[in-house]
Amino acid sequence: MAELIELEETKERVILLGVSTGEGDDTEGCLEELADLVETAGAVAVDKMIQNREAVHPGTYLGKGKIAEVKERIWELGATGVVCDDELSPVQLRSLEEALEIKVMDRTMVILDIFAARANTREGKLQVELAQLKYRAARLVGLRNSLSRLGGGIGTRGPGEKKLEMDRRLIHERIGQLKAELKEVVRHREVQRRQRERAHTKVAAIVGYTNAGKSTLLNHLTDAGILAEDKLFATLDPTTRNVRLPGGQEILLTDTVGFIRKLPHHLIEAFKSTLEEARYSDIILHVVDSSNPRMDMQMHVVYETLKQLQVTDKIMVTVFNKADKLEGEGIPRDLSADYQVKLSAKTGQGIDDLMELLETILRNQQIYLERLYPYEEAGRIQAVRKYGELLSEEYREDGIFIKAYVPAELLGQLAGG
Repeated sequence: MAELIELEETKERVILLGVSTGEGDDTEGCLEELADLVETAGAVAVDKMIQNREAVHPGTYLGKGKIAEVKERIWELGATGVVCDDELSPVQLRSLEEALEIKVMDRTMVILDIFAARANTREGKLQVELAQLKYRAARLVGLRNSLSRLGGGIGTRGPGEKKLEMDRRLIHERIGQLKAELKEVVRHREVQRRQRERAHTKVAAIVGYTNAGKSTLLNHLTDAGILAEDKLFATLDPTTRNVRLPGGQEILLTDTVGFIRKLPHHLIEAFKSTLEEARYSDIILHVVDSSNPRMDMQMHVVYETLKQLQVTDKIMVTVFNKADKLEGEGIPRDLSADYQVKLSAKTGQGIDDLMELLETILRNQQIYLERLYPYEEAGRIQAVRKYGELLSEEYREDGIFIKAYVPAELLGQLAGG
């Protein structure tokens, strides 16, 4: 019998390119993040190159001298492609590819590729395809040349080559179909929201920079069983789970897609219905990786993205996660938050503090009630248990005397005859 030879899939070797247009733009940090994105997409970054210039070159992204330098480096390292840290225009994509004679990608293409690999639900897949087609519709001409050089690497997942070769009319028809299907998904989500409102259920949306530990936190609180890897965008599809707080109250926790610097506009547009969970929530749990040296920048990106989504006037709880990796007892600060808590979603340290805090927040929105219910009205106490916090109940001859905190909108119903 012939011996089986295992062939390991060859990883794409890419050089990362960035343009620094001024001090403080942290191009180095952006390229480090891009290296993580590329790795998540299944490639390996073999070098990083930055050009300092007043502005990005409108025709070729980099200047002529730098292009020659990159070309030499491609040959030296045996690179199979380059990835630019900014979204390239169709002209830049085509010109740079002709100049370097190699596959050219940009940050957006890599992020879309990761999203295509990570989407599992129907909604997630629809959103990713919509974002990819919108991005590629504008770049059909630029991408045609590179298709001949593509193996099965970054930028080829999702709609794939066949769809890319459709003419613009077909792509726009498909975009219309996807929008109609997503509208239906959004309608379904709105029905769920109205049901939650009728049930007086409070919702906390978990937001944060990608890889801050949102899924790990949700898993710890609810045993949701979501994939929680140390990778960017490990989870993409939103998950909502019910959590019972120590005092018996229930709250819904919804995970959202992670934010990132330069999150492509197409993605924000496509994922609006998912991200809107944050807009319709009562509380925002902003999960922060407190062990990350770029924590302040990441927090700023999250706040800017929330502003873009018009998520304002919410109770903001900043959850400084990964406390197990911190040295010393100092707690980081977030002056924009209403509350903050330090914990480790991985070890469980500080989780009880978060649960108590959520209970306190809910209690602050409720009204204290003391009332005697005749035994024939005992059913009302069930509503108190479900939607409020039952502090005590005393069985007397003439009925049940309770002390509780209840939602203001339920007070009339529970106190009335």
